[in-house]
Amino acid sequence: MRTFMLSAMVLCLTVGCGQTTKVDNSVVNDFDVSRFLGHWYEIARFDHSFERGMEHTEAEYTLRDDGNINVVNTGIKNGKLKTSNGRAKLTDTPALLRVSFFRPFYSDYRIMMIDSGYQYALIGSSNEKYLWILSRKPQLRAEDKTNILREALRRGYDTKQLIWVKQ
Repeated sequence: MRTFMLSAMVLCLTVGCGQTTKVDNSVVNDFDVSRFLGHWYEIARFDHSFERGMEHTEAEYTLRDDGNINVVNTGIKNGKLKTSNGRAKLTDTPALLRVSFFRPFYSDYRIMMIDSGYQYALIGSSNEKYLWILSRKPQLRAEDKTNILREALRRGYDTKQLIWVKQ
């Protein structure tokens, strides 16, 4: 066992333990968290275990007394309302939040695109496995959807993997 652990450590040091991303997940330069707060509809997402089968998914972001953000996600799964409560920490990079639904574990929440009116957003994470499209309304205008998909493709995301959420 000791030899296995040593070999694993050497392998990590040699080829790198960190995940590398195949996409451009850089965040927007100009971001106002106070304008981002409020109610959002999840329009589309990549499939992942913690939202699998969810429909009518929505998120509410509110400012906490400590300056961080409460996150409440709701959705319908198998006819039942599901709610998850989390929190987002602000970072030195305004459009990069650290979100947790299972403290003490936090994940990147990267605002990669947001329109000037804060009506829709493209959200990623630290790697290409997660992608969300959010909107203030339950449906996106065709023009906005085209712009978001074009941006996701430009960044290297496989938009064919998107699940379009029933709202």
